[in-house]
Parts: sequence; structure tokens; C-alpha cells
Amino acid sequence: MARRLAGARLAIATHNPGKLDEIAALLAPFDVATVGAAALGLPEPEETGATFEANAALKASAAAAGSGLPALADDSGLVVPALGGAPGIYSARWAGPSKDFATAMRRVEATLGAGDRGASFVAVLALAWPDGEVACFRGEVVGRLVFPPRGTRGFGYDPIFVPESLAETFGEMAPERKHAISHRAAAFAKFAAACLAGAAP
Repeated sequence: MARRLAGARLAIATHNPGKLDEIAALLAPFDVATVGAAALGLPEPEETGATFEANAALKASAAAAGSGLPALADDSGLVVPALGGAPGIYSARWAGPSKDFATAMRRVEATLGAGDRGASFVAVLALAWPDGEVACFRGEVVGRLVFPPRGTRGFGYDPIFVPESLAETFGEMAPERKHAISHRAAAFAKFAAACLAGAAP
């Protein structure tokens, strides 16, 4: 069973402002104070893992070691079966050093061509402790891709992803609606049940 956070200060191991805001919003109902990696002066470790779990654990472990705090990291990405699972764990890298996701979305469209537009978003949250213990929690939402991108909310590939049985892209959804159904929300629900003190809010 995973260790529980009880009134702890938690480092969020991301330099992505959108991701930091989303995780902070999910944690808001719980008695956990959060601080981002950038505010702690922590560098971004190189993501050398071959899976979402490995990369999330790598980032969380580096942040826990560097801060002396328990640390929560997310590794997430867009998985397109017709592209052999790409961009997958390389989702951020498809956006280049400048994190230009408009270019990344065009690359997905060009690479996919007339291929099947089925896709899923995957998120893995890893909680690491300074003593080296790590627990991972995976969430996934299935849907389809649409082009051109729609909506300016969210971040990353949100404007081209429509969850199954819905009509709006994540980029068109109000944040609270996305937070209720997203891959990150699914991973967070597992994390919360295992690690956050008390009943669900």
C-alpha cells in the first residue's frame, strides 16, 4: 500500500505551467501545500525512460532528492495507434525546444495523413519520497483526433483531441469539465485514493 501524504508540502516536478496549474487544481480540495520545480530551482532531468511510468518516476525521484520533499511528477502524452503509438513518450519532444505545440499538431496531422484517427491520452503520476520509495498511478482516456485544431483552452495537444462519445475537444472544454474526465484526472483519482489522507472531497 502506498504511503499517505498528511499535511505534507509536496513538490510538483514540472516546469510546464499548464500542467502545474492542472495538478494544483486537482490537489486544491486536499490538505496539501504545493510548490513547483521551477520555484524550488530544480533542473529538468533528461527523460531517458522507455515508458510513461519510467519517465514519471525519474522526474519525481529527481525532484524528491533535490528538494528533500515528497514529489509528484506526471508523464503524459498522446498515443496514436496508427502511428505505432507515437508521439507517445516523445509528445513534448515533437513540439521542439520552443514547446511549439501548433507545430507538433501539424506534424501529427501530416504524419497521420488518411490514417485512422483513433487516439488516447495517457498520464502517469509518480509519487516519490526522499528515501527513494516511488509509486505510480496510470490514467487513460480514449477518443479521436480532429483537424484543424479547435479551442484555445488547455495545453499541448488538447485542441485536436475529442474524448469518446463527446463533441468538444479538450481545447474547447471549460477547465473544470476537462479536469473531471481527463487522463490526468483518472490517474489522480487512483493517486488520491492511495495517498491522500481522508475520504475523497
